[in-house]
Amino acid sequence: MELVSVWNHKKNWEVNKPEQLARVLAVYETLAEKHNTSVADVIVLGGAVAIEKASGTKVETTTGRGDATQENTDIDSFELLKPKACGFRNYSEKEFAVSPEEILLDKAQLLGLTPAEMTVLIGGLRALGISYTGEGVWSEGKLDNSWFKTLLSMDVSWSSTDYNSYLAKDRKTGEEVRTASRTDLVFGSNSELRALAEVYAQDDNNEKFVLDFITAWNKIMNADRFDLK
Repeated sequence: MELVSVWNHKKNWEVNKPEQLARVLAVYETLAEKHNTSVADVIVLGGAVAIEKASGTKVETTTGRGDATQENTDIDSFELLKPKACGFRNYSEKEFAVSPEEILLDKAQLLGLTPAEMTVLIGGLRALGISYTGEGVWSEGKLDNSWFKTLLSMDVSWSSTDYNSYLAKDRKTGEEVRTASRTDLVFGSNSELRALAEVYAQDDNNEKFVLDFITAWNKIMNADRFDLK
C-alpha cells in the first residue's frame, strides 16, 4: 500500500524539527513494515515506551490506528493545520498580537484539556526535554515532578530578554542558571496555575504527577479515536 505522505508533508514544518523528525520516521516506517502495523500506531507506541523508560511506570496503549493512502488524502488541506505557535513545544514563528500563554490556553481548550491536564502535560513535556527553543528544560530527561520544584524556586530572579524569553539569575551570586518562555513561567505567575503547580511539586506527589501525566497523554493520543468513545 502506498502510504500518503501526510507525514512527509508535516515533517517539513519548522515546528516539527524536520531533520530530526525525518530520522525518527525512517526508523518508525521500518518497524511498521517489519511488524505489519501502521506508522500511526508505532508513533504512539514509541511515545509510550519513552515515557516508560523515563518514569519506570507502565503506560497502557490502544492500537488499531490506520495510515491513510494518497488517493484518500488531500495533502494541500493539511497546510491549513500548520501551527504558527505551540506552547506545548515552546514554539512561536514570530511575535503575535496575543501573548504566548493565551495561545497555549486556546490550544489546550481545543484539545479538551482541563487546567490540571494542561499543567501536568507542560511539566512532563519539559521534564522529558520537549522544547523547540530549549527554554524551560531544566533536567536530564527523567519524568518526575522536579520541573515544578525548579519552577517555584525562590532562589532565582527572572528578567525578560526577548518577546518570549526569560533568564534566571541566582539571587546570591548573580550567576545565570536557566532560561524559560512566558509559557513556562505562567505556571508560576498565574494564581490558578500556580496552585496546580504547587500540588505537583510536593515531595509526596511525584507518583500522582507521573500517573496524571500518563492519563493526560493517553487522552491526547486517543482524541481522534471516535471508535473508542
